[in-house]
Amino acid sequence: MLNLQRMTIFVAVVDTGSFTAAATALGQTKAVVSFNIRQLENELGVTLLLRSTRRITLTEAGTIFYQRGVELLNAAENLQDEVRASHVGLSGELRITSTPEYGALVIVPVLAEFSRLHPDLRIRHVASSHHADLIAERFDVAIRLGTLADSRYHAAQISRFTILPVAAPNWLAANPIVSLDALSQAEWIIHERLPSPLRWQMTDASGQKASLEITHPARLFADSAQALMAFALAGAGVALLPEWLVKAELESGRLVQILPDYQFMPQGIYAVYPDAQHVSAKVRVFIDYLRTKAG
Repeated sequence: MLNLQRMTIFVAVVDTGSFTAAATALGQTKAVVSFNIRQLENELGVTLLLRSTRRITLTEAGTIFYQRGVELLNAAENLQDEVRASHVGLSGELRITSTPEYGALVIVPVLAEFSRLHPDLRIRHVASSHHADLIAERFDVAIRLGTLADSRYHAAQISRFTILPVAAPNWLAANPIVSLDALSQAEWIIHERLPSPLRWQMTDASGQKASLEITHPARLFADSAQALMAFALAGAGVALLPEWLVKAELESGRLVQILPDYQFMPQGIYAVYPDAQHVSAKVRVFIDYLRTKAG
C-alpha cells in the first residue's frame, strides 16, 4: 500500500526543485527527505528522480507518479475536509491569491468575515499581480479578473464589473477627447498583463456595437491597476480601469470618465481552482460565500 507521507515528501521535492528546499518546507532534515524518497523508489521498484549536483529531473515513471500523486493527495485532503466539516465545521488551511487592489478592497474583508464564521480554518492570502501556478504553489483558489485564458483550471464566475477610460482633469483640459477616433489617438497608459490591451469592444448610447483600437504608440506601461491609476492621477494620459477601483477618485473629481456614452464590455470576476472533480468543502463554501458578498 502506498505511504501517503512519502508521497507528500516526493511531491514537495518536485514542487520545490531540491531535497534541501523540500526539507525546509516540510520542517524536516534533508537526510529524512532523502531516506523517504529512496524507500519510496524501493517500494515501487522504479527510479522516480534523477539526481545531479545541480538539479533533480523526473523520470517518465516519476512524471506519471507525480501527476497521479498530486491528484491522490488532493483527494485525501478533500476527504478529510469533508468528514471534519460535517461534524465540526471547516478546518485545515485555505490558501487564496488575488491581485493586490481587488484583494485589499474586496477579498481581504470577505476573508476576515469568513474567518470569524469558521474559527478552526487557517486562512492564508497572497496578493500578487502574477498569475500563480495553482498546483505548484499549492493555492486552493485564485481570484482572477477580466477574461480567462488558462483552460487548465476550473473557474466559477463570482460577479462582473465595469471598466472605464479615465484621465486627470488637467490632462483632459490640454487634450480634449470628443470622439472614439480622438480616444484611439490619445496618450494611453497600457496594462501590460492584459492579453489584448490595444483592442476593445463597446456599445454606444443607442446600444450599437462599436470597437476601439489604440493606434497612438504608448510610452507608459504598468503591470498593475494601482500603478495605472497612479500614472493617470499624475496627468500622464488615459488609463482603462475598473469602476470599483476609481469610484472614489471620480467622486472627488481627481479623475474624469472619458466619453461616458460609450460602455466597454463588462469584465468577469472568477474564482479559479485546480481540481474540478474533487472540490473540497472549504473551497466550495468559500466560493458560495464570496458570491453573496461580491455578487
